[in-house]
Amino acid sequence: MNDDTPFLTEEELALRAQVKVLRLEHADLDASIEALSHMPVPDQLLIARLKRKKLILRDEIVKLESRILPDIIA
Repeated sequence: MNDDTPFLTEEELALRAQVKVLRLEHADLDASIEALSHMPVPDQLLIARLKRKKLILRDEIVKLESRILPDIIA
């Protein structure tokens, strides 16, 4: 038998899928912020809101990743 591939539970697969979606959304927000910042008169309020949303997404990604790979105390 080949035990090289780890066994993933349905919950882990769902969490990984959710993290993937959040990472894509995070990247989209990053691209939006970048595009808005290059406008002749950037909308600073909108940029601040997008940055805040991006930070919230990042926190959610970290939280989900910690559920997938919990800390191991050595």
